[in-house]
Amino acid sequence: MLRRRVFLLSRINPNFILSSPLLSRANVHLRCPPPPNPNLYTDSTKSHLSISVPFRFSLSPFTTAPTSDEFNEEPDVELEFSGIEEDVNLNRDVEKVMRMMNGFSLDAVQVRQNLELCDVTVSPELVTSVLSRIRNDWSAAYCFFLWAGRKPEYRHSVREYHTMISILGKFRKFDTAWGLINEMRRFSPSIVTPQTLTILIRRYAAAHEVAKTIGAFYAHKKFGLTPGITEFHSLLSALCRYKNVEDAEHLLLCNEKTYPFETKSFNIILNGWCNAMVFVGEAKRFWRNMEIKGIPMDVMSYGSMISCFSKAGNLSDVLKLFDRMRDSDIEPDIKIHNSVIYALAKSKCVKEATDLLRSMEKNEKGKSSPNAVTYNSLIRPLCKAGRTEEARAFFDEMISKGLSPCIRTFHAFFRNIRTTDEVFDLLDSMKSSNCKPEIETYIMLIRKLCRWRQYDKVFELWQDIHLNGPFPDRSAYIVLIHGLFLNGKLDEAHKYYEEMKSRGFSPEPRTEAMVQTWLSGKEMGGGTKQDSIEVGIKKKKTSKRDYKRPETRDVTRESGFSFWHTARE
Repeated sequence: MLRRRVFLLSRINPNFILSSPLLSRANVHLRCPPPPNPNLYTDSTKSHLSISVPFRFSLSPFTTAPTSDEFNEEPDVELEFSGIEEDVNLNRDVEKVMRMMNGFSLDAVQVRQNLELCDVTVSPELVTSVLSRIRNDWSAAYCFFLWAGRKPEYRHSVREYHTMISILGKFRKFDTAWGLINEMRRFSPSIVTPQTLTILIRRYAAAHEVAKTIGAFYAHKKFGLTPGITEFHSLLSALCRYKNVEDAEHLLLCNEKTYPFETKSFNIILNGWCNAMVFVGEAKRFWRNMEIKGIPMDVMSYGSMISCFSKAGNLSDVLKLFDRMRDSDIEPDIKIHNSVIYALAKSKCVKEATDLLRSMEKNEKGKSSPNAVTYNSLIRPLCKAGRTEEARAFFDEMISKGLSPCIRTFHAFFRNIRTTDEVFDLLDSMKSSNCKPEIETYIMLIRKLCRWRQYDKVFELWQDIHLNGPFPDRSAYIVLIHGLFLNGKLDEAHKYYEEMKSRGFSPEPRTEAMVQTWLSGKEMGGGTKQDSIEVGIKKKKTSKRDYKRPETRDVTRESGFSFWHTARE
């Protein structure tokens, strides 16, 4: 099978995938197990990659592309943070408020007093900008939200309410979030819209509270709203996005009378199995179920299946389904082309992926012209394979065509860099291109710098989060604490542990065990740094003469970190 695939790919030319006689008669054979019981009404490794030259990105001014691409099924609910125009006075006021908010976790009372003395002009743009900066600290965000709402010259709009409700839902403060919705209804019943409830529906789904997700959907009637097919689709999308796909499928099947079956409804579930779960077997089963029920497949249906095969590395299935789609007179869209390119590049068929890219450029209709995601589909697999020079060439080509890199583009290059200078050079280039680092960017770099034992740079990066990025979330604290502990920086790790708890973040059980063991040893006066670092880590005994053999050295692994230790005599 492998030889046949290699032979098949070796003959690909720019038009091969579009009109392959070898694949034109191929079919995707799908087997369907019995459908599940449609009753929902219950309460229910990576290796180090080398880089030959330092990164020096010369970027012309442009606006970066959105971070979401065809591999993300829908954007997050935090759309309230987008669309804020740059304003010098606004930025000055935002920075002034941020200085007042700094240290909220240490002295909330003092911060509240400072806000009362803050002489800024409160506006919807100011509130939204500040909330976007402190969205990872719900208590600070809520304190600021209440302070702004008490200003006589200002009144919260729907946008600010939605932003705050989203933040509260993210941290599972659902009672407080419902309180804000009730406040909105008292102020004006008309400002409570289906979008308001959709925010909480998505947050409940993210917390895997399926019964409460459905309950929030039926709350439409409480607010005088009638949930239609659009709201039902939003419910299904929320469940699927956060991997509650089986529940979403049951909900779809048992509501046929209320919401008649249509292609879009089934595409949402299919996309959940394909992109949220990447379960090839379940995706094939559901595809076959659509055929049995007579649901017509459209370009979105084929796109979900091809994306699933692409992510799973099933290149043969990608090409077969791609050809079958064209036989069905369904024109592939840009997302499908991007998935095929990604599958080819991931299977090290870079030449064939490049040929398909060139054929897209020659497309006279212009419907499938390459975009930033197309180039990302090449850049990401190349970086993962350590072929940095080739990835850089496609990056330069993308820039030369006026296409904007996104977070994913930079993350691909970040994984390959090997020095601290390259880290900060690329970070500066990222900021200069108006592509602001996300908290995931900082988490990746903190882990990398801790692995390199560059403690000063770690703290410099942590300070940069407070100045330029959103407040650190729970994941950022845990990565920092584990990295410091494993490097023997115990007092510093404990300081950030206490800071994390003061901000309302609960530590992981592993983190709690490490800290408590160290504190116990410190109180008894018998703990050492080495004892503290090795909490719960089993060591392989080595003989005295084996210490020079690399394969017998001890290794400590914890939360993405790996450290070699010479065997002790």
